Amino acid sequence: MDRARTGDEEAFAALVQPLRRELHAHCYRMLGSAHDAEDALQEALLRAWRGLTGFEGRSSLRSWLYTVATRVCLDAAESRSRRALPMDLGPASTSTVLDDAPSAETAWLGPYGDLGLSSGTATPEARYEQREAIELAFVAMLQHLPGNQRAALVLFDVLGFSAGEIATMMDTSPTSVNSALARARTMVSARVPPVSQQRTLRQVGDAKLREAVTTYSRALEAGDTDLLVSLLTEDVTWSMPPLPHWYSGLPAVTDFAVQVPLTGCGEWRHSEPISANGQPAIGGYLRSEPGGEFRAWSIDVLTLRGPLVCEVTSFIGPEHFAALGLPLALPPTAERVQPVH
Repeated sequence: MDRARTGDEEAFAALVQPLRRELHAHCYRMLGSAHDAEDALQEALLRAWRGLTGFEGRSSLRSWLYTVATRVCLDAAESRSRRALPMDLGPASTSTVLDDAPSAETAWLGPYGDLGLSSGTATPEARYEQREAIELAFVAMLQHLPGNQRAALVLFDVLGFSAGEIATMMDTSPTSVNSALARARTMVSARVPPVSQQRTLRQVGDAKLREAVTTYSRALEAGDTDLLVSLLTEDVTWSMPPLPHWYSGLPAVTDFAVQVPLTGCGEWRHSEPISANGQPAIGGYLRSEPGGEFRAWSIDVLTLRGPLVCEVTSFIGPEHFAALGLPLALPPTAERVQPVH
């Protein structure tokens, strides 16, 4: 610390490196975008570096860095639209929309690569596991909260800071923190399923989980609608940000699965199963011409209820692949690709 205060950049890097991964996840929870999270983290570390001489050690370095990062995220949240999923924008479509076009006016929630993120709680006081708090339902819910409620919930329930510590971080009172926390928890009850994906995945087990994901991949690659439908719950939903339309219920999702291959979109290949947002996922690659290479198309994040898939979120766009350790293209003879980290 003394060396860092005198301007030693290597000493400062050594201080913050053990906390960098969890700080990045914190910024993602606050902003709903891995890209925005990286920008916020860089800005927070720059502010911390410039302000290190003012750090008097009255709190831990971890607490101080979270203070800086939270304030950066609150500033960013005030100046940008909240991140959304298609179901936040309107009702489900009852039949397939073949001319669906991306919505450039919407700031979309993005997937998050969770490699290296702890599977336990940040502190004994935290109510949520680290991976629970990056699940799609949880992060999507956070985007509906005002900044102060979002910060209070994440800092208290996910990271285990006390109301007094959070009040200092946010320059407010413990009473205000507790009030914001109570309102945020009401939103959690309304929007987040009572059984987390982490609990579901533990109950399903690794073998059945891998079987479900590889069967999903095989069904899409073979155009086998019956096999795909066998994996889905009756109330399954399927969304594809940045496309605004989404589908709910087995009839609508089945119609989508049947109609889309008829548009001649091409041939599919998929990555080996990966993890995104603490949930099973795969990278989808598409080629439109025989003999050509397969190009990165979408990251499909699956939400399970028991051994069946109750939600498919297909994040369309090659920009999502690198953060998940996946290449942007596969050779014409590709069968499967392993993520590279």
